[in-house]
Amino acid sequence: LDDAQVAKVIVSKPQFFAYSLDSNLKPKIQMLREQRFAADQIVRILCSFPPLLGLSAKRLESRMKVLEARDSLTEKTLCTVMLLTDAQFAVRFSYNQKGMRFAQH
Repeated sequence: LDDAQVAKVIVSKPQFFAYSLDSNLKPKIQMLREQRFAADQIVRILCSFPPLLGLSAKRLESRMKVLEARDSLTEKTLCTVMLLTDAQFAVRFSYNQKGMRFAQH
């Protein structure tokens, strides 16, 4: 991140300073890398949606799995779905909170 990008993240998410590098930030960045997001994409994700850093790793991981299963995992969709409540996400993607597809009617 360049200085302007860091400033944007900090201004929009001042709690960033309270996050543990080893137990919060690194695992989330690693998850994004494992989903084949390039470094520049990760920077754009964090700059466009800094609250991602404050969300649980479990929530991030489960939503990325659902998006990946639907071949819909992109920067834009990831940031969009992280704003949804669990109920909204379940309705939109027909999944329960454990990532299991609901039966089709």
